[in-house]
Amino acid sequence: MKIALVSLDQIWENKEENLKACEEYCKKASKAKSNLIIFPEMTLTGFSMDTETNGENEKDSLTIRAFGQLAKDFKIAIIFGVTIKEKSKSSNMLYFVNEFGEILEFYQKIHPFSFANEDHYYEAGETLKTVSFFGVKFGLTICYDLRFSNLYQSYTQMGTDCIINIANWPAKRVEHWNTLLKARSIENQQFIIGVNRIGIDGNGLEYVESSNIFNPNGEQVEYQTIDGNRFKIFDIDFNETKEFRKTFNTVQDIKNIG
Repeated sequence: MKIALVSLDQIWENKEENLKACEEYCKKASKAKSNLIIFPEMTLTGFSMDTETNGENEKDSLTIRAFGQLAKDFKIAIIFGVTIKEKSKSSNMLYFVNEFGEILEFYQKIHPFSFANEDHYYEAGETLKTVSFFGVKFGLTICYDLRFSNLYQSYTQMGTDCIINIANWPAKRVEHWNTLLKARSIENQQFIIGVNRIGIDGNGLEYVESSNIFNPNGEQVEYQTIDGNRFKIFDIDFNETKEFRKTFNTVQDIKNIG
């Protein structure tokens, strides 16, 4: 499967301009015959707590509709993030749409980032979500979720081949990001995909290019680049997860303790 990762330089709370950039990346990914393109957390706004301005009702969401149309136009599946607001409740969401623009699955961030008071503005999700695409079973996570190994092990016990994380993870903690992505791949003996933004957000936080895929042995997967390292294309054989576990299987010994 060909997967494109976009380290988007998100313009703060500017949905129109960010969507234009996403359209260009979808066009490039389609031209490269990618099957799936993945964008960072809160794709069109950046990591904003302004849920009143940025929140969208799911049924009328312009963001969901726009990415669905891009998927159809360029015949490519898309993963993106968006703030969904229903009455007084807001959710930090990930959506997975197929190449026909249909929603295959959505995921609500289980661990809001309390250090940045995200938990004051966004309601925590409670449900793990998996989705099958091209015969591959994916687990879905967002940013701060990466720090919680039990969440990833739960996905492993659900039979995932790969776990995806979309994020706005700042440069000052990027070593944690890189280390945790690698650790989750080793612990769970499966592919881990991490997609992070670049640039500077509305709060002055800097983000550096750090989107990557790690294989079941904890090794960084090779990729091709278009537009520098902002746009990476990976060609992944997900059978590698099962084959690797045949030679050295530790996940069979995962125990639920407590």
